[in-house]
Amino acid sequence: MSESLVKIENIRAYYKLKNREVKAVDNVSFEIMENEIIGVVGESGCGKSTLSNVLLNNIIKPLTIVGGRVLFKSNGEYVEISSLTREEVRERFWGKEMSLIPQSAMNALMPTIKLSKYVEHLAQSHGIPKNELLKKARKRFEDVDLDPQWLNRYPFELSGGMRQRAVIAIATLLNPQLLIADEPTSALDVVNQKVFLKILLEMKRQGIVKSIIFVTHDIATIRQIADRMLVMYAGKIMEISPVDKIVEKPLNPYTEGLLNSVLTPEPEIKKRGITTIPGTPPNLIEPPSGCRFHPRCPKAMSVCKEKEPKLVEIEPQRKVACFLYSEERA
Repeated sequence: MSESLVKIENIRAYYKLKNREVKAVDNVSFEIMENEIIGVVGESGCGKSTLSNVLLNNIIKPLTIVGGRVLFKSNGEYVEISSLTREEVRERFWGKEMSLIPQSAMNALMPTIKLSKYVEHLAQSHGIPKNELLKKARKRFEDVDLDPQWLNRYPFELSGGMRQRAVIAIATLLNPQLLIADEPTSALDVVNQKVFLKILLEMKRQGIVKSIIFVTHDIATIRQIADRMLVMYAGKIMEISPVDKIVEKPLNPYTEGLLNSVLTPEPEIKKRGITTIPGTPPNLIEPPSGCRFHPRCPKAMSVCKEKEPKLVEIEPQRKVACFLYSEERA
């Protein structure tokens, strides 16, 4: 049985503004298992990217961790990376044990810096001979269907899809245990999306990366690649479950709303019809009382306005935060 690679325990990460706090990630707990791909989905502004930064300890003000901890398994022991400084985590873990494919990865590369310079910087950061890592980079470029000669080119000379693959190659050069892909396919056409997902799956199959967090608002993509799905809304986890079980029978009304708003080819899901979720996500400076989804929920009860539902396991590997599945509703 797989063990936990990362343990997230009661994490609260807020953006501290003048006399205000944006509760972007609020009391979130879950585990990332070794050798799994977990998809994080939800509407824009639900806290997905903030959660990615918390996992990397990429904490830059006004973002602040106000509670909880993140444990990362390194050399067989769990390290509380949330207690370390950003610089300590960057020096010890970034690029080596955990890596990031950022949002708008195609535009994440400085247009005036050759791709080889990124490899050289990575080598310098971790005390690896430059020529050794450049040799590995040439092989990794071939793995992602890029000619190694592109290492000596500037990013603006590559197409969007090629830049995306270059970012993947550089981000995985040191075979990180955890790869965080934050909205990596949002700017790609359908053909390049397919190529990107194929590369990620092949890297996991070869053991180049051990576990992947795939952050997106595109449920259709998650269904193609992930083992488990984590559904976020307004800084909270609403549901977490194996992908096939969520698709077959979503438990939280929010999850059901997300699935029903997407075109899908499966007859058993297609017959549900396409619907939208009424309203808009709440202001996280002053989130609603009780369940944060209750103002938009078609199944809301009086208890939903008064109490916050706990994330509880209702069957093996399935957790949901909803009073429809809680004894507290009585």
